[in-house]
Amino acid sequence: MKDLNEIKLAKELIKFPSITPVDAGIMRFLEKKLKKLGFKTKILEFKEKNFKPVKNLYARLGSKSPNFCYAGHLDVVPPGNLKDWTVNPFKASIKKGYLIGRGANDMKSSIAAFVSAVSFFLSKNKKFNGSISLLITGDEEGDAVNGTKKVVDYLKKKKENIDFCLVGEPTNPNKLGEMIKIGRRGSLTGKLKILGSQGHVAYPQRANNPSTIIVKILKEIKEIKFDKGTVNFQPTNLEVTKINIDNTADNIIPAIAEATFNIRFNNKHSSNSIKKKLNRIFNRICKKNKSKFKIDYKVSGEAFLTKPNQTTFMIQDIIKKVTNIKPKLSTTGGTSDLRFIRKISPGLEFGLVGKTMHKVDEAVSLKDLKNLTKIYQYILQNYFK
Repeated sequence: MKDLNEIKLAKELIKFPSITPVDAGIMRFLEKKLKKLGFKTKILEFKEKNFKPVKNLYARLGSKSPNFCYAGHLDVVPPGNLKDWTVNPFKASIKKGYLIGRGANDMKSSIAAFVSAVSFFLSKNKKFNGSISLLITGDEEGDAVNGTKKVVDYLKKKKENIDFCLVGEPTNPNKLGEMIKIGRRGSLTGKLKILGSQGHVAYPQRANNPSTIIVKILKEIKEIKFDKGTVNFQPTNLEVTKINIDNTADNIIPAIAEATFNIRFNNKHSSNSIKKKLNRIFNRICKKNKSKFKIDYKVSGEAFLTKPNQTTFMIQDIIKKVTNIKPKLSTTGGTSDLRFIRKISPGLEFGLVGKTMHKVDEAVSLKDLKNLTKIYQYILQNYFK
């Protein structure tokens, strides 16, 4: 099946300008490839008010257990200024042993590697004891509202069982084989608004300056020692990302001060426990300073950990066999769609080197792409042994 060579397929996928949440026909394209391999497929389009509709794909080959699932996304971030690229980001060029294009790294090439690995596996294993499935979204780089989260809900309603999931995110910092992600920290964003009262700067007793209060609050929450970390997780950390006082005059005490912060938290906490802790601080300081506050929280995901099991160690051994590097089991970095999938299946993340993701001239080493295909192929062979 020459048309499922990983390099050729990666190039074909990159040619679709599937900038999140635009599909650009890419799901139908991949669906046709999978149907040729014998997969039963379903395009799942979800809509929600105030969010753009998103196409997703679930495909399964076989009906027996265990069901080994590969998950990934075909949406990409915008390319930015096209003049900064040395190639057309949606034409997929090969230069000096690298495939260059938007999505080459994050993460169209990884999907191409898995499909190619499945194609080779099936050519050697006409019958195998289990099922292979793919859960592909078009909403990982965007709002993550109409993507994997809703596909998981759909699979739960259909009582579709997944026994293990491999997410193909680019997990390696510098070299292929360095890192497997077995969990991720939770992410909580807070938008805080302090409501004071406006007045003349020469008469501060007649006003209530919200900037004074927000500075006190931000200092206190930044100095919180949430924990010292765990065996598997870094310490919980809070970063202030925005401070805004919309005031055009220098002789007016403003009425409103705003700030945004983000917390990456480990599994010693939940988003609710952190909210309660922060709200106590906001209430105490605002009450003392006779002012009011508003807080809006957005939870991108809770902290989670897949306890390493036989499949984890099998995958770790295969990666070492191909790359000569024993990958570290890690929970570093941001969130991923495994935060949704873990509700129905254990899983881990392993893909390419992430150095160029979201950058100009995003690229993947052809050698790495071939080796990743080998790794995915050996994983299937060992999983269904």
